[in-house]
Amino acid sequence: MKPTSSPIRRSLGLRRLPSRGAQTTVEPAIPNDQLIALYKTMLRIRQFEDRIYFLFLQGMMPGTIHLYQGQEAVAAGVCANLRKDDVITSTHRPHGHAIAKGVSLRSMMAELFAKSTGCCKAKGGSMHMGDMAVGAIPAIAIVAAGMPIATGAALAFKMRKTDRVAACFFGDGGSNEGAFHEAINMASIWSLPVIFVCENNLYGASTHVSKVVKVAQISERAAAYGIQGVTVDGNDAVAVFTATRQAVEHARAGQGPTLIECMTYRLGGHSRRDACGYRPEGEKEEWAKRDPLLLMKNRLLKEAICTEAAWDQLAQDVEREIEDAVQFAQSSPDPRPEDALKDVYA
Repeated sequence: MKPTSSPIRRSLGLRRLPSRGAQTTVEPAIPNDQLIALYKTMLRIRQFEDRIYFLFLQGMMPGTIHLYQGQEAVAAGVCANLRKDDVITSTHRPHGHAIAKGVSLRSMMAELFAKSTGCCKAKGGSMHMGDMAVGAIPAIAIVAAGMPIATGAALAFKMRKTDRVAACFFGDGGSNEGAFHEAINMASIWSLPVIFVCENNLYGASTHVSKVVKVAQISERAAAYGIQGVTVDGNDAVAVFTATRQAVEHARAGQGPTLIECMTYRLGGHSRRDACGYRPEGEKEEWAKRDPLLLMKNRLLKEAICTEAAWDQLAQDVEREIEDAVQFAQSSPDPRPEDALKDVYA
């Protein structure tokens, strides 16, 4: 297969695949306040990353970053269906997942500044964001390594006879790792309450998915394990929300896992040093027309759910949150040398 000249066409060729127990996706009636909340979550992710991008360029933060810009609808749509006691596992691109699950902007910003008040006490940095208090297991940068962790958490939930669920985020590249197949197989045979969320942004670093995956959609792989598989428009927060709601209800009812493939696109490079020379001319511009924030804003304005003035106020409120987080991080104390010996287990 060759990379399509129109990646949007592939993204919009969405269908539920013939896996065991699959149901027809029906868009739910979502209250207006929840639609606005979805947009606000996406806006918080976008503005948070816009800010840290420039802070990194200014040399004010150590380490590196992998930005989530363009994929915000996935994190927002999935996590809006989860309770605080549900858990997620994330990737080397975790900011959006962490924010959507409820990790505070203050603690995330402090972590990026390597301060002791960071969500991981300055021991994780950008690629290991998380906070167990809100069900965000600190992210794992190893490709697909969060999948068996999520399956293990789901096993614990089932053994304890709770109705909690685990959601696991991973990329299209992760679907070729052994951990992907082992985790899904175990979740399938034991009917575990876990949702596997593949964020297919078309590129594993610089390699187009068509060069490493033979099936038309990654969600087709669900059939091999006898579980539900569905592909949705990952830039449409409502579509992601709808598919996840069904998957969560399925999992809480003890009916097992679901593989959700979200067709999306990262607007930036794989990391901040990636110039994206491997992308076809015009590809980014085509996807930018379907920016998830733009799609959601246009939908809500068209349906008269919110006014332009209200959007402006929302953006200002989020900007104040982020400015507060920056000030908090910059004024927080550095970790002490002896803190390196804490939270260490033999």
